[in-house]
Amino acid sequence: MRMKAAVLHQQGLPRPYVETKPLVIEEVELDPPGPGEVLIEIAAAGLCHSDLSTIENLRPRPMPIIIGHEGAGVIRETGPDVHGLQKGDHVVCLFVASCGDCRPCRKGRPNICEGGFAARAAGTLPSGAKRLKLNGEFIHHNSGLSLFAQYAVVDQSALVKIPKDVPLADAALFGCAVMTGAGAVLNTAGLRAGEEIGVVGLGGVGMSALLAAVAAGASRVVAVDMNPAKLELARQWGATHAFDARDPDCAAKVREATSGGLDTVIETAGAIPALQLAYAIAARGGEVITAGLPHVNSAFPLPAFNMVSEEKAVRGSYMGSCVPTRDIPKLLGMYRRGTLPVTRLQSGTIALEEINAGFDRLAAGETLRQMLLPNG
Repeated sequence: MRMKAAVLHQQGLPRPYVETKPLVIEEVELDPPGPGEVLIEIAAAGLCHSDLSTIENLRPRPMPIIIGHEGAGVIRETGPDVHGLQKGDHVVCLFVASCGDCRPCRKGRPNICEGGFAARAAGTLPSGAKRLKLNGEFIHHNSGLSLFAQYAVVDQSALVKIPKDVPLADAALFGCAVMTGAGAVLNTAGLRAGEEIGVVGLGGVGMSALLAAVAAGASRVVAVDMNPAKLELARQWGATHAFDARDPDCAAKVREATSGGLDTVIETAGAIPALQLAYAIAARGGEVITAGLPHVNSAFPLPAFNMVSEEKAVRGSYMGSCVPTRDIPKLLGMYRRGTLPVTRLQSGTIALEEINAGFDRLAAGETLRQMLLPNG
């Protein structure tokens, strides 16, 4: 079939993107699904900072490629050997497909599946196949999804079936922002009611973490960001304290306000200064959980003596440490009960032709989650 898609041909083009146009709207060919694969019509796809990092060349990828890794849609066709999914099902897309047989998968950690990561690096589906063509030549898949398009062929392990009464634009958020941010709080940190937590970086993932912390009954929720407008939103959404990361005394002020720092700090900005700030505001015996992804060559110098003498810990959290088939229904249940109001994250909808302008707004810090509606 032929469809419209936003194709990235070159990474690292300068802003403004409305002028340099890193994403080109083109007609591409999509082959039918193979064994274990599913064709979905994309209802909504979120513009995430991870996509922006790919455009900026902070995450090198094989070119040309169709990016987009957070979304939801409707199954239109299934290939052979697909189980538990059928035409007409509504699904949330996962940016890591899982093989079920590698060491992480056997340990119940499909979010860090070895096979899924290998396919992502190669720009293919988990089977090693490519289903996308431009001018008769195969082009690459992003995270096994490539959702900045009208349709996508994906592996069945990269989908979670959801109730049809959940609006698909809301459901799309659960494929990355909510799963990553809320998962970091509820799974990786295991936050319990009455505990204290800080969130450094208030993008879509950070705000999801904040909403989850409030929903979990945290007694103190400290929000830290460089954007005053996002700090004000954080206050409105339940943060008990908000601090400007641009203030050179920010860390000292947080420690003073929290009697020595926080037991848990979630970092979602994907920048080394943010990670350093998160470490600085963690209390003695505290833990920093980083869900941000900086440049692939970035390094975080740990103060080794301090880490030992204060028993501080730093942990990574990828995809919110989620088991998607378990956690997406749980998070959707919180959303449907009104305790996880993630619809607040949406910053409006855009069409494919507006996608470069959308990434300009995201780069300027003006939005949380713009929702691409590739089929209108």
